[in-house]
Amino acid sequence: MSSLPTPATQAGQDGLDALLAQPGTALIGLDFDGTLAPIVADPERARAHPDALPALAALAPKVAAVAVITGRPAEVAVRNGGLADAPGLEHLVVLGHYGAERWDARTGKVTAPEPHPGVAAVRAELPGLLDGSGTWVEEKGRAVAVHTRRAADPQAAFDALREPLTELASRHGLIVEPGRMVLELRPPGMDKGVALSEFAREIGAGSVLYAGDDLGDLPAYSAVDTLRTTGTPGLLVCSGSDEVTELRERADVVVDGPEGVVQLLRALADRIG
Repeated sequence: MSSLPTPATQAGQDGLDALLAQPGTALIGLDFDGTLAPIVADPERARAHPDALPALAALAPKVAAVAVITGRPAEVAVRNGGLADAPGLEHLVVLGHYGAERWDARTGKVTAPEPHPGVAAVRAELPGLLDGSGTWVEEKGRAVAVHTRRAADPQAAFDALREPLTELASRHGLIVEPGRMVLELRPPGMDKGVALSEFAREIGAGSVLYAGDDLGDLPAYSAVDTLRTTGTPGLLVCSGSDEVTELRERADVVVDGPEGVVQLLRALADRIG
């Protein structure tokens, strides 16, 4: 049986204790890229860690719900994660585009509002702005993401593009979400914190665990902090990397990337029994 890590904070220990005491009311919230799936140069090639599905299948039936909360389109996360029709994951939901889309394992369908018109507008202007930068644009339907990881100097390209992309996004009613060598232009109003809070409220979660790795996960961390102050215990988990340190500094538990997240999920399933 795998051992569970000891949270670094009392609030984190309280969250873990609550999860173990009443797992049937617990919500497990998980980012996808960098948390369930290793970061790769080409996001289209990102796949869930090979042990992620077995670990999720072992844990999911023992808790109230598992929610994968991602900036990707919900259908992409479902496909890249191999989540459709996976035994044991009947209670799984994927909240894509930071919660603007929802895929439910019970129905296999995605529900979502109409796309923001600003996305098409910035998409049309990006080629001229990015010409010669060595970057790559990921089409996400309801957002576009500019990846600098393939540039000759990824960090320099990231820094050089942040201001002009922010100006472009602002002109068309969008915001820029920075991440690990990526700048995503997307509609405002939804983030992983809003998505996590609303889903926790929907299912009446008695405790919440959230695991993430990147700047876009910070709103979910803040949502857990807020839930704690209103009586819902929570545990913050960081899928650790050398590229982003902000989550590590706020987390109750830091694990070694997706491999560590998978081990944690398995240890929880083992402990709950």
